[in-house]
This record gives sequence, C-alpha cells and structure tokens, in this order.
Amino acid sequence: MIHSTEITVRGYHLDLYRHVNNARYLEFLEEARWQFMEDSGLIAEFDGSKLGLAVVNININYRRGAYVNEQLHIRSQFKKIGHRSAVMEQVVYLKDSDTVVADATITFVLIDIKTGKALTLDGDVAASLSRLLEPEA
Repeated sequence: MIHSTEITVRGYHLDLYRHVNNARYLEFLEEARWQFMEDSGLIAEFDGSKLGLAVVNININYRRGAYVNEQLHIRSQFKKIGHRSAVMEQVVYLKDSDTVVADATITFVLIDIKTGKALTLDGDVAASLSRLLEPEA
C-alpha cells in the first residue's frame, strides 16, 4: 500500500536561508506516517493494546530545497517486515512533478508501552503490517 500526504510549506517552516529547515522534514515525514497509520487502521488496532511502534533509525537524504507556498507530496510505504523490525520508505516530491525534495528510510520496532522494551514482530501485529507491504514490482 502506498499512502499519499500533501503538505503546504508555510513561513514558519523556513530557516534563515528561507528554505525549509532540515529538522522540519522529520516533522513532515512524521505527519505523513501518522496519516498513513490512521488511514490504514493501524492506530485503531494499537489503541488500548499496550503496544506501539517506535522509530529506532531514520536515514534521510535532502535532494532539493523547499520554499514557502510550495506544495509537497509525501509517498509512504512499508518495504520490509522482519522478525524484530519493520522498514518504511518515504519520498517527498514537489506536488505534480517527479522532483524529489527528500527521501528517507525509517526503521521501527514493536515496543511494550509499559516497559519500553522491544518485542518480536509476530502474530496479529505482523499480519497487520504485512497487509500494508507494497508488492515488489
């Protein structure tokens, strides 16, 4: 499943150089992940379960600056579900173009909310994440 999120660059996203500050991209990507997980039903599945997904690694590449009033299109998709972690890829494009602004690979682990300890990805959680995997082309 590929999920799409639109974000408009606002003045408060900019830094001294009048382009989006590098740290803001992490916020844009997080917003897109939340929307993906809400729209896919994952948030509802985790609600009250005492389990959660925690980001343990983000690798991001900045390809082009983004500027005030530009429309960004973020594509998010799970690429791999392993025994201990899941990997999502996210790509930020200028809306209605093939111009990549940034791309990132995010690794998650399943955690026990109470203890903060990582758990294995199996059972219902693995099945829920696996249904969101994008088939290989």
